Amino acid sequence: MADKYLELVNHGGPKKLAKALGLPRPAILRRYTSGDPLIPGPLLLLGDSAQASAASELLLGWGLDVRRHALAGEKLGAIVLMLDDAATPADLSEPMLAAGAALRRLLPGGRVLSFSRPAAEADTPGSAAVRQGIDGAVRSLGRELRGGATANGVVLHAGLGIDAPSAAAALRFLLSGRSAYVDGQFLHVDSDAGVLPVDGEKPLAGKVAVVTGAARGIGAAIARTLHRDGATVVVVDVPAAGDALAKVANEVRGTALQLDITRPDAGRVIVEHARSRHGSLDIVIHNAGITRDKLLANMDAARWDSVIAVNLESQLRMNDAFLAAGLPGLRIVSLASTSGIAGNRGQANYAASKGGVIGMVAASAQAFARAGGGINAVAPGFIETDMTARIPLATRTVARMLMPSLMQGGLPLDVAEAIGFLASDAAAGINGRTLRVCGQSLVGA
Repeated sequence: MADKYLELVNHGGPKKLAKALGLPRPAILRRYTSGDPLIPGPLLLLGDSAQASAASELLLGWGLDVRRHALAGEKLGAIVLMLDDAATPADLSEPMLAAGAALRRLLPGGRVLSFSRPAAEADTPGSAAVRQGIDGAVRSLGRELRGGATANGVVLHAGLGIDAPSAAAALRFLLSGRSAYVDGQFLHVDSDAGVLPVDGEKPLAGKVAVVTGAARGIGAAIARTLHRDGATVVVVDVPAAGDALAKVANEVRGTALQLDITRPDAGRVIVEHARSRHGSLDIVIHNAGITRDKLLANMDAARWDSVIAVNLESQLRMNDAFLAAGLPGLRIVSLASTSGIAGNRGQANYAASKGGVIGMVAASAQAFARAGGGINAVAPGFIETDMTARIPLATRTVARMLMPSLMQGGLPLDVAEAIGFLASDAAAGINGRTLRVCGQSLVGA
């Protein structure tokens, strides 16, 4: 759903009027388009860690214009901070202040990105302090940026460098227009698993993907994005959505499966369909979900139980079936929600189901890794869909303005881009994690 205010204040007379009146002017975000450059200008690489030279070589290999020192007056497309060897709080001063001095040169749609290490119990207090401090600094920086720019980070776990496939893939994703609505977030690279795609335009080529709840909204956007990225797509939804589901299947040149995912045998049916029609099953996107909002004091068993059954219990059963089917390398991405992190009034049932998804993903990671695959989650915030269109206009407008720096809701495409990345073989070193796609706000469902 389009944000009409955003369109108005970025064009013609209304743009000039909004500027004169000092009204908020959210930027048009830089989203992925095939053939566009990875970033809109030169990249400034800051920090002298052991990984800085490797990062420079990698970025130069992508054809980027890399600077170790910004040229006077030069505009920048991105700033990358190598903070992976920071050992004391004092180690943050020089690179962070250098980044601050360069921020005014950041072009619209620019990116700020950090590389760091995770804080752990075995660290010295000083080391743990600086590593956790990077988290706070980058999230705060994201709230200061304007013009559709974002700030995010990659966290390299023990023994890993930027040459780990998923580290390089995370860097590319976060620099690109695919991450337009990801802000103030950290991608944790847990292992050196992963294979970078031969064709960056078709990272899912040869894969067979299943998307549940695919008849409309975010599910349909996911199906389109996976198809764009080269996957053969099976779209799944309830029989009542059959006509809409068939349209999506035709659009993505895939197959439609009318199925109630709460059926005890839903996982087996999905596996049999994918194998019989397409020969394999490589990716499953658990997108199907419902809301039955009510204050808990007025909640009945039907509202509570139906949400838990569709949003959480169905995924648990299907995942058991997928593991039992012996699907080598299966990658799963589940839809969580910021409601499952921060809660929403009148959504105790929904928040329980989406918080449950986050816990399920973390606890299932090792089982899927042993099978050569992985499982992650994406937690959308305020996304412009038919569901949010039913929110009163004043409430929607206020919610958009509460987005700290982006000042707008996201699009279904933004969620789909993050899912496409996590579903790829390049992201195999990221497992059991939840990535928020929320413009650094906890507003939304």
